[in-house]
Amino acid sequence: MTQTTRRPWPMPWKMGLGFGLGLVLGLLVHVTAGAEADWVQAFTTWVTTPASRLFLNLIFMLIVPLLFSALVMGIAEMGDIRALGRIGWKTLAYTVVLSGVAVLLGLLLVNAFKPGAGVDPALAQQLLVQNAERSREIVASVDTQPRGMDMVLSIVPSNVVQAASENGSILALMFFAVMFGVGMVLTPDSKVATLKRGIEGIFEISMTLIGLVIRLAPYAVFCFMFNLAAIFGFDLLVRLGAYVGVVVLALALHMFGTYSLAVRMVGRSPVKFFRDIQEAAVMAFSTASSNATLPTALRVADEMGLPPKVSRFVLTVGATANQNGTALFEGVTVLFLAQFFGVDLTLGQQFMVMLVCILGGIGTAGVPSGSLPVVALICAMVGVDPIGIGLILGVNHFLDMCRTTLNVSGDLTLATLVAHRETDAALPAPSPQPGTAPG
Repeated sequence: MTQTTRRPWPMPWKMGLGFGLGLVLGLLVHVTAGAEADWVQAFTTWVTTPASRLFLNLIFMLIVPLLFSALVMGIAEMGDIRALGRIGWKTLAYTVVLSGVAVLLGLLLVNAFKPGAGVDPALAQQLLVQNAERSREIVASVDTQPRGMDMVLSIVPSNVVQAASENGSILALMFFAVMFGVGMVLTPDSKVATLKRGIEGIFEISMTLIGLVIRLAPYAVFCFMFNLAAIFGFDLLVRLGAYVGVVVLALALHMFGTYSLAVRMVGRSPVKFFRDIQEAAVMAFSTASSNATLPTALRVADEMGLPPKVSRFVLTVGATANQNGTALFEGVTVLFLAQFFGVDLTLGQQFMVMLVCILGGIGTAGVPSGSLPVVALICAMVGVDPIGIGLILGVNHFLDMCRTTLNVSGDLTLATLVAHRETDAALPAPSPQPGTAPG
């Protein structure tokens, strides 16, 4: 008599189950007990919120060694500065094009539907008062953001250890990792072989540890969704339905329209592409962080058959620099607030908003709500009161989850485009690839 072994559920199914249970139970709690109930506040304060934060902290703890080792190994395995230059320029070009299409799509929709013109003044005043303190904090943080030449200079770190310790300085850490990888390529192999194996070991250890942490993802997803549904419900989404609808519509059109056309151009089936990236998309939606989703995206890229030397470089850079969803959200939000306050922006001003949003998408930290200071900065540039950001703070977390999904999907789309025709013949042979961590 043969004994059949039960196959474990795939991780996307487990995460989907956690997502669905958290959403349904959270909505039931919101409808029956309400967010103000003592036991609901105690449960979210002492159980679900700490559990979700612990999961994110475990992921962020490993992001710096993973990001550094993945980027260095991606460059070192190219073995040729010309290959790095070719892939780098392709990455930059596709990033600018995809981000430009995203922002343009958002601006067209917000001009067509004008969601800011129909907001109830009484509701707006209530939201502004409720979020006044948080709005002032965001506006105040704008003064600490580098601008102009300072922004360019901040990419080159004076202290790489300090850059590694701050989410806002992740671009500086990436610059150091790129320079370190370039240095390894230019140095004779005999002198850096041991170091290369050591950094490869750091990458494999990071992926192994993250593989262990990812096993907690279904429970963390449950906590994220329960908090969102139990505390906010769908009431606020309905009350700001026009604004939320325009943002989500623009994100969906860009994801399933632009990305489908992009992957079709390089001979991949859009249906299969979105099926392959579903695990990374669920993780991105749940955590609202491109950086936290990077380990999952790297593993998904390997499963898709993308060259590791390309995917490690593109996805690591893309987690910060290729944020189409963030750029789109910033453009829609600025025009929404301009419409609400009655500020008529000219085509020239809207074009400037588009350019700044593309740059903002490149420079925004890949952490939850990392784009809000950029929105406040752009508002101030075009004469819109930045305090108005308080209008959208209540729905920001939901929209953050949506735009992060687009960001991560865009990273994998970008990796697919850049990897096209980058065959083993075009790139030097890689060093032995570390195994993927159990998931």
